[in-house]
Amino acid sequence: MRILSILDWYIIKKFLGTYIFSIILIISIAVVFDVNERLDKFINNDAPLQAIVFDYYLNFIPYFANLFGSLFVFISVIFFTSKLAENSEVIAMLSNGMSFRRLMKPYMISAAVVSFVTFMMSSFIIPPSNVTRINFQNKYIKDKSVSNVDKIQIQLSEGSILYIGRYESRDHTGYNILIDKFEGKELVSRLQASRLVYDTAYHWVLQDYSIRDFNHDKEIVRSGTAIDTTLNITPGDFLISENGYEQMTTPVLYDFIQKQKERGLAVVGNVSVKQYEIAYYQRFASIFSAFILTIIGASLSSRKMKGGMGMNIGVGLALSVSYILFQTISSSFAVSGSLSPLVAVWIPNIVFMFIAALLYSRAPN
Repeated sequence: MRILSILDWYIIKKFLGTYIFSIILIISIAVVFDVNERLDKFINNDAPLQAIVFDYYLNFIPYFANLFGSLFVFISVIFFTSKLAENSEVIAMLSNGMSFRRLMKPYMISAAVVSFVTFMMSSFIIPPSNVTRINFQNKYIKDKSVSNVDKIQIQLSEGSILYIGRYESRDHTGYNILIDKFEGKELVSRLQASRLVYDTAYHWVLQDYSIRDFNHDKEIVRSGTAIDTTLNITPGDFLISENGYEQMTTPVLYDFIQKQKERGLAVVGNVSVKQYEIAYYQRFASIFSAFILTIIGASLSSRKMKGGMGMNIGVGLALSVSYILFQTISSSFAVSGSLSPLVAVWIPNIVFMFIAALLYSRAPN
């Protein structure tokens, strides 16, 4: 007994073929618009043609395709299923005794293939390529790299808090330094320095420093012009760009989030660590969104409508846009602190899961 019938393979080929075709079509349009928008900057900044093609667009295409993977799945399902319905192929399948539930088998297999590829791309393949793409953008289009940060507060270890008034990456120097050490709730030592210079690894140099040790009623003061010290941080721990998570593989992103939480960092500069948490959870939520949107698309477009294929595509686009809008709104609530990132990421999936269940129950059978 064959696991997949000829009909299953037919639908899988239609699904994946339409999915790839829609990516090629939309990406081609996106590249044309992007070239038109950035051509002046490429010329003015003397960007080499080889770098434009291989460093930027060769990495831009998979990034953009993966970013809107769920949308491409939805459009593909709506398009080819509407075409099957218009040609009465769906009616023929159901009239021969196939249930709609059985009809969904190749759809779910195709959604699983797309989900797996999308997850692997976003978790391990695209982040390294984004490093090259973003470096090109910073050099030839617009430099969005973080060169300085104000008001940094980090927990170095239990009971040890570092405060940096301002850090400048160009000279690897932090200004207005304060390190407080506590035993319980009691302050036992305070180090003040005018500058903190990064050397290598975890090696730093404190300049123009003074150390005050508190021992009950006594206070001991030491000072000097420079002292070498080891701190369990590097500039990369607080020079955080708004979209820095795009350059991190999923394991690296997870470790980064945990490290920032341990150090008590909620916001660095103008960047919330919750944005990184949202990006982490979205990589997993996107797996299920492909299945949910596939069910919605197939249930919606498997029935002939008066408006024909155009009506199905119009309704499908409206639902997909509302899904993306829902994601954006819930994410903004998470960044503001009104929702946890995990809840914010999953709310759109949960809501659209009920929509999928409703449409599935009303699908032709």
